[in-house]
Amino acid sequence: MTLRKKLLLAQLPLAIALVFVGFTAVSKVSSIGRRSEIILKDNYGSVLAAQRMKEVIERLHDLAVLSLLGVGDGSSEARIDQSRRFEAQLKEAEANVTELGEPEILRELRASWQAYQEHIQRFASVPVEVDERRAMLNDLEAAFAAVRDKAQGLLDINQDAMTRKSDRAQREAARAETFMVSAAILALILGALLSSMAARRLLQPFELLTRTVTRLGEGDFEARVDVGGRDEVAQLADDINAMAIHLSQFKRSSLGELLLAQEASQAAIDSLPDPVVVFDLDGSILNLNRAAETLLGLSVDTGGGAVDHMEDAVRECLERVRAHVLSGKGPYVPRGFEEAVRVVKGGGEHYLLPRATAVHSEEGGVTGATVVLQDVTRLRRVDDLRNNLVSTVAHELRTPLTSLRMAIHLCLERVGGPLTEKQADLLYAAREECERLQVIVDELLDLARIQSGRIELQRVATAPRGLIASAVDIHRGLAEGKHLIVQQEVAAHAPDVWVDRERIQLVLTNFLTNAIRHTPAGGRITVRALAVDGGSVRFEVTDGGSGVPAEYRASVFERFVRVPETQGGAGLGLSIAKEVVEAHGGAIGVEDGPEGGATFWFTVPSATAETDRLVHLSSERFES
Repeated sequence: MTLRKKLLLAQLPLAIALVFVGFTAVSKVSSIGRRSEIILKDNYGSVLAAQRMKEVIERLHDLAVLSLLGVGDGSSEARIDQSRRFEAQLKEAEANVTELGEPEILRELRASWQAYQEHIQRFASVPVEVDERRAMLNDLEAAFAAVRDKAQGLLDINQDAMTRKSDRAQREAARAETFMVSAAILALILGALLSSMAARRLLQPFELLTRTVTRLGEGDFEARVDVGGRDEVAQLADDINAMAIHLSQFKRSSLGELLLAQEASQAAIDSLPDPVVVFDLDGSILNLNRAAETLLGLSVDTGGGAVDHMEDAVRECLERVRAHVLSGKGPYVPRGFEEAVRVVKGGGEHYLLPRATAVHSEEGGVTGATVVLQDVTRLRRVDDLRNNLVSTVAHELRTPLTSLRMAIHLCLERVGGPLTEKQADLLYAAREECERLQVIVDELLDLARIQSGRIELQRVATAPRGLIASAVDIHRGLAEGKHLIVQQEVAAHAPDVWVDRERIQLVLTNFLTNAIRHTPAGGRITVRALAVDGGSVRFEVTDGGSGVPAEYRASVFERFVRVPETQGGAGLGLSIAKEVVEAHGGAIGVEDGPEGGATFWFTVPSATAETDRLVHLSSERFES
């Protein structure tokens, strides 16, 4: 038997119940209808005839009285017409005798009618005097009253019969209603019970199929389902068993081993404590680990739409890193802990540092990006503690260092008495070291303020030529002491820059100090400014020294990094310069000079580009 037939059989009890209820309702309604028809057939005709006889006799009596009195319209033709009408109604009533007492009252009505007709005929054929007319009129009134009363009696008998039959029909209708409601409830209960039993029996194979499919989904490919019969469910069970056999064979094949290896790799990335997210070219999520699900609330099922529900800082970080990799710029490596994004989860805060690499196809093309958000919460705290320690130590050194410098200065001024040449040489050396130490302390304090975000940039539109000229003037005496030529080159089309003049002056001063320190006597230093693509201006300082070895170019701008065989500060100047330039939204770097030596450069936005950016942001806010 097919599944369709089984479903139809499961609904058969309800169908039978509905047919039974419908048949019962039709029979009861038909019975009530027949009762009404019988009432109309038995009594309504007699009631109608009695009412018409009353109307006719009253009209006939009025005509007779008028004729007798000799006034009005009392013609014999009208009386004859009314008599015929009464006779017709009387015969109709006599032909429809249905109630007890109705024959007797009809006979009496017939007799009264005949007596009334005789009175009319006698009055019409015998002339009478005025004195007898009143007596004859009284006899006519009595005959008329007798006919009318008998007609009313006939009417009352049939109306009473109709009332009794109507009450009986109402009682039967009430009993029929109760019977129909009881029959409907009983039929529906029995039909629903039988249909439920049939449906439960019909659904048992589906429950077996569900349990088996669940076991297969959990990886138990040895699960089988046993469903008897030859319907569609049995065929589906056979197909599922065949699929289970193929899956079991597939699991043992080489492709199955590949899937196991993929599961092992997924388990490996799931074991990583840091969130890992793999994006495709469209920005949809291809894969992620449990840390990403827990900390970021992402899911592979929701695709790229899940990124929209994250915090703005995390979403912008992921989009920026992904765009960097997919644009072909290579792996993304953070420049420091300041790029870490803050995520609050489970009542605690985490700082995640982004790293990203490209996912390549077999042909070598970029097909996606893998973003790793390294949890650097503890490292950031250690770095904050270190920065606070450095800031505190530098601040505490400042006061005794100032006192020491003052004491050496007073000694060199011979305030405490005369000095020998040897003592003066030692004090001059001590003063130089104090000055060097003062520079280091100042750099440490500047670095601490920059990293803590306490320095606010006071940007103004500034001409590049003025920045370069001020920096060169500051170092002019030092350069002339080494017989160095400092050359200034500013492109004619170089626009004004949007910078904090004092901070950018610090960067140029640091570059010039290093260039003077590493350029041999009689050499040349070039300071130039030129416009570059993207609305920026590039500043360059090229020295005539030995240059920066290739292995140190990537780290020379980090804190406390010093190139071997160089003399100077504590390795903080370039680090501070990097912080200042990046705070302006620019870039910084070093490369080989055109004729040897090194070229240190940095870029800052032009005032025109900054104005355009502000106008664009304002228009976007207005449109939103």
